[in-house]
Amino acid sequence: MSFLSVTGLTAGYGKKNIVSDLSFHVDSGCLLGILGANGSGKTTLLKALCNILPHTGSCILCGTKLEEQSPRQLARLCSYIPQRSGILLDISALDVVLMGFNPWLGLLEHPTADMKATACRMLALVGLGGKEESNYQTLSEGQKQLCILARTLCSDSRLLLLDEPESALDFYFRYRMFHILQNWLAGRDKSVILTLHDPVLALNYCDQLLLLSEGKILGTLCPQTDPFCKMEPLLTRIYGNISLAKVKGRSGLTQLVMLKEQESQENFQ
Repeated sequence: MSFLSVTGLTAGYGKKNIVSDLSFHVDSGCLLGILGANGSGKTTLLKALCNILPHTGSCILCGTKLEEQSPRQLARLCSYIPQRSGILLDISALDVVLMGFNPWLGLLEHPTADMKATACRMLALVGLGGKEESNYQTLSEGQKQLCILARTLCSDSRLLLLDEPESALDFYFRYRMFHILQNWLAGRDKSVILTLHDPVLALNYCDQLLLLSEGKILGTLCPQTDPFCKMEPLLTRIYGNISLAKVKGRSGLTQLVMLKEQESQENFQ
């Protein structure tokens, strides 16, 4: 049985479907990246997976049908990080992270000392050590994303859903975020699904890629094992004429790079 099985998922806004009849599965421990052009349905898919957006079809996580769960039960199973947090209150970064424990607390129950210690540890892990008492509203957009990531890691959910988590991060923290996610997955019966704008990050850190175009699945890729002759045609359908190459850094680590090939000037007229 798959860790997550999605079957016939169709979702949209009003009477307009954005994604249609999507079916795929995700294994335990997998870091799944979703790639697609703007408007391809990446965010809609994430919202439907965590039942924020009404949809048809089914999403079954570890044998549990997510559509049948209460909001509290659902919050224990999966956590969703949107592109913008929506937090408008003047509260501390620590209090934001402590929100990750809410699904496990009773009415009017306060976080324990152990929970606060874990929250501080998660803030340090994402690079925000010493910011515990800082007003969340004074943080940069990148720091806010890291703070929400720390909150999500505290939630102990089985499935993390991240919508373009790298969009406001600088070069260093983009790569640090992926190392954090890989370490968090190691040896755990959990998975991460995230949408990405940066295909190079996706190619080097994701175990599997799901490619979307106009609300449909173009195909799936395993960047570490699939040959270029399979990957390049599919990626070209999203990004235009591209080529892939392997490069070796000074440390000896080999990474994939994606190069944009020169296009005819006619394509820009």
